[in-house]
Amino acid sequence: MASIHSAVLDLKRLDLLANGTSSIHRLDARAKVLVTVVFTLCIVSYNRYELNALFPFFIFPLAMISLGEIPLLFILRKIVLLCPFVLAVGIFNPVFDREIILQFGSLGISGGWISFASIMARSILTVGTAFILVGVTGFTAVCQALERLGMPQVFAVQLLFLYRYIFVLTEESGRASRAKELRSCGKKGEGIHSFSSMVGHLLIRTWSRAERIHTAMLARGFTGQFHTSRQSNFGRAEIIFVLGWITIFIFLRIQNVSLLLGSLVTRLMP
Repeated sequence: MASIHSAVLDLKRLDLLANGTSSIHRLDARAKVLVTVVFTLCIVSYNRYELNALFPFFIFPLAMISLGEIPLLFILRKIVLLCPFVLAVGIFNPVFDREIILQFGSLGISGGWISFASIMARSILTVGTAFILVGVTGFTAVCQALERLGMPQVFAVQLLFLYRYIFVLTEESGRASRAKELRSCGKKGEGIHSFSSMVGHLLIRTWSRAERIHTAMLARGFTGQFHTSRQSNFGRAEIIFVLGWITIFIFLRIQNVSLLLGSLVTRLMP
């Protein structure tokens, strides 16, 4: 419970990173959201056997990390947390898809292993880019950008509340877990019955605290409008950012750059 508590609360560091002053931080949130959406659509549009075509797309998250001064190890740790879920999704691909589609000498690689590696690569690209987007923008600014791009306000507000409620749930679960450990002498009271009771109390406590938070927000004049510390306009820098990256994504999607580079190196070799 403590590891989950610390891991979830560590997400708050993303909002702190969003207070940076780099050129990427200063861009309008709508530009970064648009580019991220196009990037994600390009990644998920590949079929399950296209693996080498995904590698050139790593240029975008790496460039965002470098220009936005985001700690690479921090993003990698966040991605690692989701690896078990990705493994659960694709681990059975090699079992059901055994057709050999690549041959390296006497070693044959089945389509299941290639599709499994493709799922891993696409998950790293999309999830990592989502974390980077929050790190250079802030989740509140992302929700505001989605609303300004056409998302209904009620959905944008619910998305923001869902993000904030994760921390409320985590804090209450940490308190409940510590109270349970202090009340149990040794191993006594740590069975399934006490766990189910704790889950019920946790739901009631988080519900009650969420209502108090909502009442406090209404008392402070909350009307569903987003307020961010950084206000920006969609200007020339944003247009260059959006058009430049979308052009690169379209080119990478149409042309398999990895295959082209491989062919070029093969021709140059004696």
